[in-house]
Amino acid sequence: MSNVSSIEWTDSTWNVVTGCTQVSPGCDHCYAMTFAERWRGVKGNYFESGFDLMLRPNMLDRPALWKAPRRVFVNSMSDLFHKGVPDAYLDSVFDRMESVDRHVYQILTKRPERMRRYLKKRYGAEPIPAHIWLGVSVESNAFAWRVDMLREVNVPVRFLSIEPMLGPVNRVSFRGIHWVIVGGESGHGYRPMREAWVNSVRDRCVRRNIAFFFKQWHKNGTGRLLGDRTWDQMPFLVPDGVAKPPRNDSLKSTKGSSS
Repeated sequence: MSNVSSIEWTDSTWNVVTGCTQVSPGCDHCYAMTFAERWRGVKGNYFESGFDLMLRPNMLDRPALWKAPRRVFVNSMSDLFHKGVPDAYLDSVFDRMESVDRHVYQILTKRPERMRRYLKKRYGAEPIPAHIWLGVSVESNAFAWRVDMLREVNVPVRFLSIEPMLGPVNRVSFRGIHWVIVGGESGHGYRPMREAWVNSVRDRCVRRNIAFFFKQWHKNGTGRLLGDRTWDQMPFLVPDGVAKPPRNDSLKSTKGSSS
């Protein structure tokens, strides 16, 4: 929770909330829940309460301690827009992100209805600061509505995490999307991901100049190659805070290097 993250598309994780509840098939084999539940009932352990929702105000000021700019994945162990997180606590999180603006904050949710409601309340018609990126998880065509809600948020960088990819997403519109991450499910009993599904997403991104990041197949020795190469693209931010097509397969920002 963590100065360095093993997640390929970020540098660090910032867990101001831990714990969650399942809302869709993509949650069935949740790595965060599996990890936290190992420690349920262990006195004194950080996850003594397992994967029960917990606010972690002791973590709020962590980004201020990181002097070099970096990409920060907000809540790898929860969903910031869970209904159990009070608006006042969300205010504290966004206050920190706005004030420590040398980092890029990557927020991913399966609850875009709450995200949309809160952000409209906080920012109204004003754009969300360019160093705060917002994304939704979409594991199959059945969850295209999450992407529709994301498009209603006035944010310079919108991204999709198609992980775990449980089916094709050919009916999910990529209009207004700047970055797409694809990955297969990992761990015991993973559900297979078809190469044709991944190739279809990649080809759509290439045609539309959308940054494409292929995270993994299934982690059990299958690696990250798609065809004969890896795909590590991220959006490119220009001085006016507008996301541009991928460039040099890396994040660039007017704040400086994020790694």
